[in-house]
Amino acid sequence: MTTTATETSPATTTTATTSAGIAPAGTWAADPVHSNVSFEIGYAGVNTFRGSFTEFRASLTGDALEGAAKVASVDVKDEQLNAHLQTPDFFDAARFPEIEFRATELRKVGDNAIEGKGELTIKGVTKPVTITGAIAGAPATDPFGRERLGLRLETTIDRTQYGVSWNAPNQSGGDYLANDVKLFAELALVRQAG
Repeated sequence: MTTTATETSPATTTTATTSAGIAPAGTWAADPVHSNVSFEIGYAGVNTFRGSFTEFRASLTGDALEGAAKVASVDVKDEQLNAHLQTPDFFDAARFPEIEFRATELRKVGDNAIEGKGELTIKGVTKPVTITGAIAGAPATDPFGRERLGLRLETTIDRTQYGVSWNAPNQSGGDYLANDVKLFAELALVRQAG
């Protein structure tokens, strides 16, 4: 895939219109307690390393999806590694405090499957991504009377295209970290009043 990088402000988030509504009418916002935004990357040539962002936001209407994660909230279960991920070697949180996503196209494929395209911004670099996933067939009402809708999306990116290129050689050969990173958003969306 050929892509062109563009510089963006890390504080700017915009909404895009999709080709067809995938959600019932209204605005749906992610419940951060029951949602998850995470990543996984090949590690040392033999394992998969996982992490997540504990502070994020996402909203969906029938024809728009946008979201952002705070880089400072990255959690890989080790304080030293969390701190290293904040540096210019990785996310450069001081200069680029958020990772942003917006859908440019979403469509249902079959009953609950989702396909689409979007734009992902990391370290001020915006590139197109292809996304796949699933959405609940219909909302459910929780014990407290709130309507909920589940949405799961994923994509794979080459982190080096976003300037996230730190690596080290393994003594047995190859690189310590893979370049391809899988990104996941598992969103428990709640219909907003109004």
